[in-house]
Amino acid sequence: MQIFSYRSGGSWRAVEPTNKDENGKVVPDEAQLEITRSLSDCFRCNNLVVLTGLGTSLNVNVKQSPSDKPRLREPIEGKRLAPTMGDLWSAVKNKNDATFENVFSLSKCPENSRGNIETLLSYCKAASDFIDDPADKAIVEAFIESAEDTVRDSVRFLTPDDDLGVHSDFLRRLARRSSRKIRSKIFTTNYDLCFEYAARRGRYVVIDGFSHTTPQVFDSLFFSYDIVKRDSNPDSHDFIPNVFHLYKLHGSVDWTKNQKTGEIEKDDSTETPILVYPRNTKYELAFEQPYLEMMSAFQSAIRQPDTGLLILGFGFNDNHIAEPILSAINSNLHLKVVVCDPALGPWMQDGTCMGGADTKNPHLAKIRYLIEHGDARLSLISATFKEIVPHLPDIAAETDLEQHVERVRLLRGAA
Repeated sequence: MQIFSYRSGGSWRAVEPTNKDENGKVVPDEAQLEITRSLSDCFRCNNLVVLTGLGTSLNVNVKQSPSDKPRLREPIEGKRLAPTMGDLWSAVKNKNDATFENVFSLSKCPENSRGNIETLLSYCKAASDFIDDPADKAIVEAFIESAEDTVRDSVRFLTPDDDLGVHSDFLRRLARRSSRKIRSKIFTTNYDLCFEYAARRGRYVVIDGFSHTTPQVFDSLFFSYDIVKRDSNPDSHDFIPNVFHLYKLHGSVDWTKNQKTGEIEKDDSTETPILVYPRNTKYELAFEQPYLEMMSAFQSAIRQPDTGLLILGFGFNDNHIAEPILSAINSNLHLKVVVCDPALGPWMQDGTCMGGADTKNPHLAKIRYLIEHGDARLSLISATFKEIVPHLPDIAAETDLEQHVERVRLLRGAA
């Protein structure tokens, strides 16, 4: 792991192996202390906002990699992996092998964009609006439909028994915050159900904008509700712990639209999920319902006083999300931001030191610039979701409720 912050001297500082002095006492590592400080400052804020991207799902169902190939992703036998953008390109290409090159040509997609499924679908969408030949237009439209079906099937990689230990640990630390603080909010660009499955296993309460009726229907009004526990005294009530808000900025594989009522419902088996598919029209789609409610909540949350924004596995490639973040950084002096992604920071390739995403992505480059010029509110950490979760503040040991839930789970497994 590495960190880039004002206190690290405006340069990347790597966590060193444990060192001991001449008396055998462990010497605190400066980079590790700075990572802990940055994360603690973020968690201590009254309003904690978490933004997650693809990077938080990439560790699910991954077999332990050999030490000489730490970045190798192989699935556990019988399990599926969360697809990367490169995986989606390959899957779409293989499914449409007979027409792929023809579609690539008809869409006028630049040759240097091979491998980028988002760029290809963007060009295809534009081409379908302007191609005059009915036969060519039908080919491109059929390809778009096939590609979107492939994306939908690829992101449905989870099964109820998949190991989501990292997500569970993350939620445990997140939900432990005092119930007197504003409920923690998770905003995610992922379509999958990792957080929902992890919450179910840990018996966390997810407020996601859906009703508690059957079928569950979406209404932003439900985000304003909370859950309290009332005892025999009708005048006494307490906010229950283990509650968080979940906002899915790009939709979910279990959202569908009821054509009769026009309402958005939850349906795990829907063949027409409500998703913002990867293409450049994401910006426009993000400001339609139900995404508008999610984006509005995100922009409002990061402009509140005493706010901590923890960004995990998000590459800042979606302008409609990255721009509001930069705007909030510029205008909200009470906003603390920690960006965590393995693509950040320098790395070695064939003996040459290569620059990370913080030098290539224009949005991250601006955050880096502010840090270099003394902004102590911001920190960049180079680490995976799996690496950073154990370093998040853990307020207390397991509660009685958590111990009971685990015992019951083990009992069911033994039965």
